[in-house]
This record gives sequence, C-alpha cells and structure tokens, in this order.
Amino acid sequence: MIQATTQQQGNLGIERMCGLAGVSRATYYRQWQASAPRQEETALRDEIQRLSLAHRHYGIPRITVLLKRSGWAVNHKRVERIRREDNLLCVPKRGFVVTTDSRHQFRLYPNLARSVEPMAINQLWVADITYVRLSEAFVYLAVILDAFSRRAIGWNMASHLQASLALGALNMALSTREVVPGGLIHHSDRGVQYACSEYVERLEQAGIQPSMSRPACPWDNAMAESFMRTLKKEEVDGRCYRDLADAQASIGQFIEDIYNSQRLHSALDYLSPLVFETRLLPEPRLPLAASAAPATDTMTAIVCV
Repeated sequence: MIQATTQQQGNLGIERMCGLAGVSRATYYRQWQASAPRQEETALRDEIQRLSLAHRHYGIPRITVLLKRSGWAVNHKRVERIRREDNLLCVPKRGFVVTTDSRHQFRLYPNLARSVEPMAINQLWVADITYVRLSEAFVYLAVILDAFSRRAIGWNMASHLQASLALGALNMALSTREVVPGGLIHHSDRGVQYACSEYVERLEQAGIQPSMSRPACPWDNAMAESFMRTLKKEEVDGRCYRDLADAQASIGQFIEDIYNSQRLHSALDYLSPLVFETRLLPEPRLPLAASAAPATDTMTAIVCV
C-alpha cells in the first residue's frame, strides 16, 4: 500500500514534490502514516456495511470469511466491534429480519400509514436515515418525503446519529410546507431518533400524528427506502466527498436540482415531483371585467320584467 500511495505523480516523485511544497519527506511520511489507517478503517467499515445489508442473516463468522476472501486482513473481533458500533449485529430470523434498533425506552407508535392512501400533498410524510461515506469517515443523512408527490421536502446531514439530525430535516420540511393540524401523518421506522421525546414533541407542536413501521418490517417504509437507494445509485456511489460540507453541497444539489426537479417517476405519470406538485395548484380565477356588472344587472332586470 505504501508503494501504491507513494508512486510518482506524473513526472514528479515524492522527493521533488516535497521540495516544491517546502516540506521534508519525513513530515510527508508521518502525515501519510497518520492518515492511511483512517482511510483503511473507513474502507473496511464501508465493506462491512455493504456485506451486512446484502447478507442480512449472516453473523460475525460468515461476514469475516467474506472479508478475508476479498483480501481483507481482519479477524472476527474487529468485525464484531465495527458491526456493534454501526448497529449491524445480526438478529436471529423470526419470520422477518430486524434492521432497526428499537431497544429504547421511548413510546412506539402504531403503523397508521398502512391504511392511508394519500390523495393530496401534506397528508403523509415518510422519513428515513442513511449513511454516506467520506474519504476517512462516515456522515449521516436524514430525509423526509411527501408520499403523494415523492418530493424530498426536508433533509439534514451530520457526523452523528443524535436526535438533532432527524430534527433538522423535520424543521426544514415544516418551514416549507403549510400543515393542517390533525391532517398529516409522519411515518418512520422505530429508530430512537424518531421515537425520542424531542422529536415527538416537535410533531405534536405541529399537529402531526406519528406513525412507525411494524417490528421487523423494513418494507413498511418502502418509499423512503427507495429514495435512499436512488440517492446511493445516482449520486453517492462512486463519489469521493472531501468532508461533510462537500457532501452537503453535492447531495443538496442532487436532491433539489435533479431528484425534485428533473427525475421522472412512473407513479407520477412520468413527471418530476416538482412538476407534479405544480400541476396540482388550482388555476387562478380571473376577476370579472368592469363591463360585466352592468350586463348582469340588465339581464336581471329583463328577467324581472
């Protein structure tokens, strides 16, 4: 790995580049050695994430075997540590596979979205959280979609999974939509970010009814999962974001300029969410012409006569 990283860049070798930059080779190699383990750890975490989602029934031994077959020099203890930190520990199958950690003390709400077929915007919102890989770390993205128009109306990114991550997306959605108290359902998984008191209180303040997926049923939130899959496939995969700010700018641009404005949805008669919502707006009524009033009076008079 040292040889691959320290090879010549064009016609310039390491010694020449260090000379041009005004730093010693010892300083360069010290910085490289400090950064390389983080990059290797990030790449390993990304691979473990991918394998764990692709093989939801596999435990530590099988994931470790798959990693070793791919050339990773890891043992089961390291794999177990990373999977525990990322909440990817396998749960024995009991009809379904549990993918969300709902082991918290907060109240869990019934699935109200199952019986709702939205007929207008702001009747059903769906929310979810995913991870985004940077060069040396992970950040997290929370998104809220309007289930009727498929439009992403709120999103937020952070380097943590605290409640403020999901609250940021909710506050953005509330700042851009007019919500009728009691007329909107907010659906999510059973994660602690959505069940915690801060998030539920914000929903109650806005008059929104919370709804959560059934235990071990990730497809209860299929629309949000589909959005995350599209985001990963069309924007995140193959990209190398420098830092959180770079990821926010690129993903924000994709959401607003591509997904909301341009991407066609078969469920929307092959319109983009923004165009679909625009066509739902009522046509403005033209004011009556000034000359129309006398004509009406005349007609009324004729009828009366």
